[in-house]
Amino acid sequence: MTLSAKPAYSQEDNFTLNKADSLFQTQHYTDALKLYEQILENDQLYSPQMLLKMAYIKEGLRDYTGAMYYLHLFYTKEPSRSVLRKMEELAQAHRLSGYEYNDLQFFKTQFSKHYMRILELMLILAVVTVTVAALRWRQGYRFSKSFKVGFVVYLLFILYYVNFLNLGDAGIIKNNYVAIMSAPSAGASWLATAKQGHKVPIIGEQDIWYEIKWKGKTAYIRKNNLLELP
Repeated sequence: MTLSAKPAYSQEDNFTLNKADSLFQTQHYTDALKLYEQILENDQLYSPQMLLKMAYIKEGLRDYTGAMYYLHLFYTKEPSRSVLRKMEELAQAHRLSGYEYNDLQFFKTQFSKHYMRILELMLILAVVTVTVAALRWRQGYRFSKSFKVGFVVYLLFILYYVNFLNLGDAGIIKNNYVAIMSAPSAGASWLATAKQGHKVPIIGEQDIWYEIKWKGKTAYIRKNNLLELP
């Protein structure tokens, strides 16, 4: 799913957004939520303020999957420790797992805001270096061993950078009494029954199943029971 964090609303969207904000201010939350979801689903646009309002409404409706989803979406675009604390508090209050964060994850998310720009600059520098080196090599110049080693280290760093900031795929269980299985089959061994709101890492997929990590073990869950995070 591709979403835009910098909305360029049409006139119709602005009218809908203003109406939704008005309903929110007058505490007609469910009606406001319908309009916010309409904007998000139809045009894939949102503002950070809209996401926080949607999360607030979902929490009030006891839809913790929705609340965590919108908080996560907000956090990926506007990383802040206050949002992390809110997710952790909500998870602890309702005994939801998967929302434990550390400083390394926070750093990765902060850094990922400029991920593509930094990667583009590093790749441009690599291409320019290779081009200049090729031209000089044709002119008879021979490069030192330290230059060769340094450039190889630089390329390895780019590979490390690409993988280092991979936050991994994850999803939130969106239904109650969901079966967590040991294999991608209805006849496999049952591992647990989970309620909505738990966040799990997604490590693969097979047909109608996601392969996940559940309490440190490899497990499987039907795709229609999991809301994949963007």
